[in-house]
Amino acid sequence: MNFGLNQNISLNGEVYHIQTEDGGRKNPVVTTVLFKNGAILASKKTAYEEILGSEKLDVAVGEIMREQHTLVLKQLKSGLFEKKKFEEGKDKGCP
Repeated sequence: MNFGLNQNISLNGEVYHIQTEDGGRKNPVVTTVLFKNGAILASKKTAYEEILGSEKLDVAVGEIMREQHTLVLKQLKSGLFEKKKFEEGKDKGCP
């Protein structure tokens, strides 16, 4: 199991927090959650059950975690989560 990734980002006067974690072998999913003011703004999940038998599972999962975390960071910086479809009460998933 990999350790999680946590990052605070200041952008346009707002502070966001991105958290990425591995569910482990019993729940083989990498989850990234984007928070703003303590509320969930968006989330993204990637299942990896198809690679559970890999000899380099920890390396592969670490790469999935870094790529997914970086993707959400890039989407945040692009302004994606400030667009109307991500207003409170609407879709909270990442594309």
